[in-house]
Amino acid sequence: MPPKNESFWLKCIFIVNNIKYELQYIISGNGEKGVGNNIQTITRFLRGCKETSGKPEENEYTKEQETTFLKQFINDNNLWFEENIPEETKIGQGAEQSVYLSPDSKSVLKINDSIYYQFWLDYFHNLLIHNYFFPTTQYQLLGFKEIKGVLHAVVKQPFIHITEPTNIEIVREFLTSNSFEIKKNNDYINKSLGIILEDLHDENVLMNQKVLFFIDTVFYLTLSFYE
Repeated sequence: MPPKNESFWLKCIFIVNNIKYELQYIISGNGEKGVGNNIQTITRFLRGCKETSGKPEENEYTKEQETTFLKQFINDNNLWFEENIPEETKIGQGAEQSVYLSPDSKSVLKINDSIYYQFWLDYFHNLLIHNYFFPTTQYQLLGFKEIKGVLHAVVKQPFIHITEPTNIEIVREFLTSNSFEIKKNNDYINKSLGIILEDLHDENVLMNQKVLFFIDTVFYLTLSFYE
């Protein structure tokens, strides 16, 4: 039986398809200049490297190969981050990144080695999707550093002052109302868009004056995203 309000459902389908198209366009490495443009440029470059490096199954494309291409791109475009980051400004440390507070306390620098992602390209996809959904905490790519032989991206993000503890139930209500279903614990999936969003515990989503701020997202694309 067709829905009672067919125009409403058609509008919902249009909105979903429009969001998906916009994300596909951004992920492809296109989009407007400005914040995130460096990320899109690198995304386009790495996608080209992967597409032109088709290898037999026994010698498939690896993250090590991708990192070699990325380092060459960094060299060619002067993207090494040379500024000193005082160790005393560190305010956080995780498995994947270190976090430093800026002198004016208005932003943070995050140094990330993309360990959570199979490829650097997936990490940059995450940044682009985050910037699309959460512009108030958008990432700006400042450059790259090599630490103990390991490549790291240096990104800048607004600093969020916490005024109250994060209520995970409010996070869940917000996400489910925006078509994200709970997979398990703090992991979600939006089947219509083909996007997975993981690890949304109370340190990755902050609250300021009862408003949610998503600061550390882990987005993954599923095959259905490209359909």
